[in-house]
This record gives sequence, C-alpha cells and structure tokens, in this order.
Amino acid sequence: MTRLALVFALVFASCSSPATSTPSASASSRAPQTQAAPPPGEGQAVAIFAGGCFWCMERPFEDLPGVISVLSGYTGGELEGPSYEEVSAGRTGHAEAVRVLYDPSRATYEQLLEVFWHNVDPTQADAQFCDHGTQYRSGIFPIDAEQRRLAEASKARVEQTIPGRIVTEITDAGPFWIAEDYHQDFYRTHPVRYTEYRLGCGRDARLRQIWGDVAGH
Repeated sequence: MTRLALVFALVFASCSSPATSTPSASASSRAPQTQAAPPPGEGQAVAIFAGGCFWCMERPFEDLPGVISVLSGYTGGELEGPSYEEVSAGRTGHAEAVRVLYDPSRATYEQLLEVFWHNVDPTQADAQFCDHGTQYRSGIFPIDAEQRRLAEASKARVEQTIPGRIVTEITDAGPFWIAEDYHQDFYRTHPVRYTEYRLGCGRDARLRQIWGDVAGH
C-alpha cells in the first residue's frame, strides 16, 4: 500500500508506508517514470531541500514572501526519473525533497535556510519524525559554491544552537525529479488528511521541542 492509500485508510498514517507495486525493471531497461524540473527563468533562483515527508515541507516555503513556487520531488539518487513507489521502497538512494523557485531580489538563500532548519529535526539520521529510511533523510542540496558556503555556515550555527549531533547532509545538487501530481500541494488538496498525518507523525510537537517559538517558521 502506498503512502497515499494508507493516509486515506488510517487517521494516523506514516509517510513511510511500504509500497506494494510490482518490482520495477532494471535501471538499464526501465523507462523514466518522472520528469526532471526545468531550469529557472530569468531573474529566478532555485534551492533544494530534503526534510522528510515532502507534503510537510511545501507550505513553510510557500509562506515566505519572494517564493514563486515549491515542487515536491526526488533528488540525491542515481536512478533516472524514479517513481514514488521506487523511492519509497528505499532502494534508489533518492530523498523526498522540495525544489523552491524564488525571486532573489525579494527572498535570500539565507532566509530559505532558516525556514529549512526550523522545519526539520537535524539530529535524526536517515529519518524524520515517524518516517524512517534514507529516503526521509534531511539534506541541503546546494546548486553552486555560494549556496554551499552559506549552507555550511548555517549548519555550523545550528551546531552551536541546539544539543545533539547535527546529521543533516549537505550534498551538491543533482537532477531533481518532479513527483507525481497527487503529491503536489497535498496540504491544499487534502487538508484534513494532511493535518491528521502531520499530527499523527508528531512532527509539530518535536519541532517545538527543538526550536521553540520559531518552530515551523
């Protein structure tokens, strides 16, 4: 059962519900199942973050002035055009992630980094909240040297701010594959189910433990 089916079946579903699709073809013979994100337009910039369930990472960025759009998808793996079923099985190396398209004259990468940190548990390895597996790891995927510099500096500040070992990865960005349509803006299209999932996963309670008043912002 995929995550979407399980969320509709259970009040407190987990984002890591196991996939039951038939085994996919080998990487050499399979056709890509998802499309790569297009390049940004003139005057636009891109930032990519992984924070566990991508349903829960869209709204915090969309609420930031200067953000143009947020796409859910997959990054950090080797398989071309992975499907949700392939990624959720934990065998492709991808993480669920979001691609933030923004206007750098109105929003800075540093602001996006703040939003990212305040919406993840950076001490939880290969998991986020109730979802476990490398596909739910937290990560920053800089697209150039300046983003990497800023990401490393922000991670160093976080290491001085909260207790525990910070395990969030910083990995140069590779292809970003756009997730299936039913994942996009899930908090808008299925608000009740989204809220039930988020509460059941304990996400907000844990964020408040870590970040206090700035949790989720």
